[in-house]
Amino acid sequence: MTDEKIQEIRNNTEKAECYFSKKLAFTLGPVELKELSEERYVKIIDVRLQADYEIGHIPGAVSIPYEEMPEKMKELNKEDLHIVYCYNNYCHLGARAAYLLAKNTFAVMELSGGFKTWSEEFRFAVVQ
Repeated sequence: MTDEKIQEIRNNTEKAECYFSKKLAFTLGPVELKELSEERYVKIIDVRLQADYEIGHIPGAVSIPYEEMPEKMKELNKEDLHIVYCYNNYCHLGARAAYLLAKNTFAVMELSGGFKTWSEEFRFAVVQ
């Protein structure tokens, strides 16, 4: 894509509004997750490997490694809001799990930054 085309897209406020409204609707940060989980019931899903979940995870999270998601999502309640997370900003397992859940009509959001942001950058409590 050329610099000119990128500049054209950046100056399109309608596209920006659409992009950011979707981003806000389907992602949340650690502070928002902490507040949301205190205010109402959410199902927090850790899609990392089971061994990594056992080393440490977000309080209240359940382990459903991404590879097990197709089978295990049958056990989830479609009435719940599902928050998925993976390792960090560079991991796409959370986004893939969120896509799979949404495709199967589950309400879902993804935690931006994953477990690393929760535990290292915000230093929120983890279960070990």
